[in-house]
Amino acid sequence: MKLISKISKGSYGYRNYRKKIQLTELAIGTAMILAQLLARNFTDNQAARNILTVMAILTVLPVANVASPFLASFPYSTPGKDFHKALLPYEEKCVILYDLIVTSKEQILPLDGVAVHPAGVCAYCSNPKTDISKAESYLNSMFTAHRLEGNVRVIKDFGTFERRLKGFKPASAYEDDGSVDYAAELLKNLSM
Repeated sequence: MKLISKISKGSYGYRNYRKKIQLTELAIGTAMILAQLLARNFTDNQAARNILTVMAILTVLPVANVASPFLASFPYSTPGKDFHKALLPYEEKCVILYDLIVTSKEQILPLDGVAVHPAGVCAYCSNPKTDISKAESYLNSMFTAHRLEGNVRVIKDFGTFERRLKGFKPASAYEDDGSVDYAAELLKNLSM
């Protein structure tokens, strides 16, 4: 059996990796619940039956905690390798994050690629249902709440996103105040 190698959040392939992990956790959790309920039938002791029932009920809570983000992120997969190849040259200019899924109260934002640069943050979202103004408003409010400049742009068209990346100067041309790394970590923490 091939073990799944660990892929960190923000790296290319994270969505598909996380889905496999969550699916495994759901299968194990469901098997545990069913085993506990099935074990109830093999005992005549009422106290043991009650304990097995309570154990099954308590096992449902962590399984539900895994199922909720799994169901929310299920429609969104890692973009194709061509997408990754197209963004590789820009990793020298700025920090590129892949496969982030940020949730707000109003919508789920599948950010396929995010460029974190001293001049601002530019995010590509391939979901056609995304309300760009609400997405930008939410991300900018999160940035300002964490004492960062609210300069986040969300773009649905890949050509426009790529043109924006081409316009960035190398990050080394700017003074490093640590805000790029802080912004990248904030986006990873906001993502599920």
